[in-house]
Amino acid sequence: MVYQYVVSLKNQHNKTIDIFGFLLSAGSVVFFVWELILQQNISLAYLLGAVFVTGVLVYNIWMSAKGRKVYYSRALLIAALVWMKMPYLQWLSFLFIILALLEYQAKYSLEIGFTENQVVINSLFKKRYRWDQFNNIVLKDGLITLDFNNNKLLQREVVDDEEDEADEDEFNDYCREQLKKVSQKPVE
Repeated sequence: MVYQYVVSLKNQHNKTIDIFGFLLSAGSVVFFVWELILQQNISLAYLLGAVFVTGVLVYNIWMSAKGRKVYYSRALLIAALVWMKMPYLQWLSFLFIILALLEYQAKYSLEIGFTENQVVINSLFKKRYRWDQFNNIVLKDGLITLDFNNNKLLQREVVDDEEDEADEDEFNDYCREQLKKVSQKPVE
């Protein structure tokens, strides 16, 4: 589908997701090292798991300090494999796999696409709204406001995209025009 306008919203949960991924990975390393200490013979799985997950944590801290995006899914997947071998809490491996698979989707910036027929909020499950479901849509000072007819209000900060910045007035005129079209249609 081709959109006349696409507005990307800032993801406000990246820091929380990173902290959660770091804590789960670091906690796993602690448990893997604990098992290494308790066992008489050295388990290669615990040793490699602890080393690899620690390496990913150090790399992510370094990349985060440089201001780059980091993902903990690799660390979580390796930790999940090692948790399967642990003598306790093996069910955590399934949780770690699910969290690793959902990390990319959770960190993805939410996008709102605008066409002549509808407004589409592109999330895990696309939400489609007809123009007649809105009272008003306004983009002003880095905030987009979607005012629904059912008194629901969605107001979020947009990503500041310098190279492809559409004029706010142009976007607001487009939305006003679309809302005017649907309000002029005769009721059937």
